[in-house]
Amino acid sequence: MPKDPSAWLPELAGGGKPAYLAIVDSIAAGIRSGRLLPGERLPAQRALAVQLDLDYTTIARAYGEARRRGLIDSNVGRGTFVRAQSGEAPRGDGAAAPVDLSMNLPPEPDDPALLERMRRGIGYLQQLGDLRALLRYQEFGGSPNDREAGIRWLSPRLGAFTPDRILVCPGAQSAILAALATLTRPGDVICTESLTYPGCLAQAAQCGVAIEGLPFDDDGIDPDAFEAACRARKPKVLYTNPTLQNPTTTTISEARRRALVATARRHGVAIIEDDAYGRLARQPPPAFAVLAPEMTYYVSGLAKCVASGLRIAYAVLPDARHAARLAATLHATTVMAPPLMAALATRWIADGTAAAALTAIRREAAARQQLAAEILDPSWVLTQPEALHLWLRLPKPWSRVVLMQHLRSCGIGVVVSDAFAVSGPPPEAVRVCLGGPAGRDELKRALGILADALQQSPSFVGVI
Repeated sequence: MPKDPSAWLPELAGGGKPAYLAIVDSIAAGIRSGRLLPGERLPAQRALAVQLDLDYTTIARAYGEARRRGLIDSNVGRGTFVRAQSGEAPRGDGAAAPVDLSMNLPPEPDDPALLERMRRGIGYLQQLGDLRALLRYQEFGGSPNDREAGIRWLSPRLGAFTPDRILVCPGAQSAILAALATLTRPGDVICTESLTYPGCLAQAAQCGVAIEGLPFDDDGIDPDAFEAACRARKPKVLYTNPTLQNPTTTTISEARRRALVATARRHGVAIIEDDAYGRLARQPPPAFAVLAPEMTYYVSGLAKCVASGLRIAYAVLPDARHAARLAATLHATTVMAPPLMAALATRWIADGTAAAALTAIRREAAARQQLAAEILDPSWVLTQPEALHLWLRLPKPWSRVVLMQHLRSCGIGVVVSDAFAVSGPPPEAVRVCLGGPAGRDELKRALGILADALQQSPSFVGVI
């Protein structure tokens, strides 16, 4: 292959170090000297292997290490490019800051106007005529203003409903646990997707109930499997996270929802609808609480669609009697939602700050999903444009445990499928979260390391 005399090639002579490290050091030296400029395209891996008379795996390992050090970026189908460097001095060990892709959080706001709106909402609490009222114990379920704010927030999903059906709760987790404790007794059975939210697994164990995992596909839970489970196991509850499901981002279609409701009605099975991501989807199917309000315990919080630290959720029950039962259970475990936090949530809903935050999160989530689509092979990925996470199905010969170990050594956290599996062998997959405090540059670097690894064999990146 003829060489372009103007093209950059790494210097490998001297030093006695492995060839792949010599290549990385040569890239770093080229960037420092200005020989390699930000955005400049590097030789393709196979072409460079031929030019240097090295095997392909050495080049692949070198580019992977250069990526880990934050020197280069790669996109599937586009090539490898010199990464724009910050003005900070490089760390002596060449390591980059850790990036946690394990926590499913919304992207944190960086719009100055939105941050100022949020500050004004917090400042509003200082201007209340009787601040002491928010420092006292409150009646469980929220003040009339807090309940009305919850109705206003949920009306795009549920339509109009009366205040005696809604409870203001200290986070969705507590509401779901209380619903399980209210609807089941130790030894009962509940149904859910065969891959489900880990919090549900922990709560079922806390309540002493068994879980029947149901198969599902791109349209959601298999209705025939649910029917068979109802006949064989007689479950008390169907728990589902039906929109942008955690972990797979699957959204149950309207037809499937109606079929599941019909089966639940025939067998007297209550539905716990964990609609954590329902407001993120722009055109979600009707909520179970709309299709079957008489049998659905609906829970939706603000942590995923406004701010992760805003631990306020709303539970909407079939009627006032069911609301009173759930309130009694919640009161025994949590006493009440924090009045100051509930007042802030109410203010942000009333003045439009919550809606503005939701819009910003949707926009940023879509941008991060697009970034992931540019870096990761689409055959690996299951996701939706509005989701805060993606489900990554691993190509052979990678296993979830080996990948997690490799990413951990690179300072990147993901969650393996074992955390979500109800029964049976977990699939070779991991959940990758795109939100949280990490910015787009950090996310791009982490996804690049992930993509580089999966394009190689585990042995090429030093994992056995």
